[in-house]
Amino acid sequence: MKTEHAVTIGLGSAALGLAAGLSVRFYLGRRRAEHTWATTRYPKFKDWDAVRHLSILPLVDWYTARQDLVGEPGVSYLIRADDTTILFDLGYNERSEHPSPLMRNAQALGVNVQDVDLIVISHLHLDHVGGMKNQRKRTFSLSGQATDLSGLTALAPEPMMHATAGIKVVDSPQIIAPGIASIGVIPRQLFFFGWTLEQALAVNVEGKGIVLIIGCGHPTLPRIIERTEMLFDEPLYGVVGGLHYPVTGARTVKLGIPVQHILGTGKWPWDPISKQDVQNNIAYLQRRNPQLVALSPHDSCDWSLEAFRRAFGAAYQDIQVGKEISIG
Repeated sequence: MKTEHAVTIGLGSAALGLAAGLSVRFYLGRRRAEHTWATTRYPKFKDWDAVRHLSILPLVDWYTARQDLVGEPGVSYLIRADDTTILFDLGYNERSEHPSPLMRNAQALGVNVQDVDLIVISHLHLDHVGGMKNQRKRTFSLSGQATDLSGLTALAPEPMMHATAGIKVVDSPQIIAPGIASIGVIPRQLFFFGWTLEQALAVNVEGKGIVLIIGCGHPTLPRIIERTEMLFDEPLYGVVGGLHYPVTGARTVKLGIPVQHILGTGKWPWDPISKQDVQNNIAYLQRRNPQLVALSPHDSCDWSLEAFRRAFGAAYQDIQVGKEISIG
């Protein structure tokens, strides 16, 4: 009995120590992120190109447009902007399958990975780089077995590795192809995942304006838009992708725990994302009068999807694997 009591006390002390360590890290990380945000300024992009046509084809997300396609709580979008084809993020592939959901969906949709010009990684989280193993190794994969990506460059928000692809770190805003720019990294401290650097893409569509393509939106929608308005004179035309609003539930549940609701938040675990937070972000976006809004279901619950659908009416489009979003 004494031994069991000692073990219980030991485990309790370890748990308290872990919670204290995470809390201190979170507090200091938030201060660091706030200081970085307050002191970072970039000049506007002047006279940059525009594309005539933009299409975004979800290859990985939670909902699918057809029964022969596979949904999962991850993201991968095929972006075609005139002559440039970008693979934006690489999905989750939780069970390290080969072929992965990404590869199976690509084949079903007639997408050839060999036609891709660039890979863009929004941030180094498991549901965007092909699984937890890749996150831990700071790499990415398209499937459960190695895929030769020789000749391809991956634009990452922080140092990563890959056996065959080239890696270019894009930490500050820059044009990556005609009419396409990374808005640069915006940091956010997450309670469990820690220091997170995320980039989003901005595509300048001729006669319309900027379309933002976002992986998870950990930096928050207002900061992503503020960064965009810092960089470009063109109006905001559309927002497509993840914004992390798992208010009433999570797509990933482990041991009964709604993982996204707790792990992916930039708030304290006991103060999760609320319906009011979502409504505040909707009101912020409405003031920009976007003509296209598409919220990813991979990290937002159905309540949030419906709130956006009601708020933006005809401007709103569902994100579903196999359902192409076309602009221009």
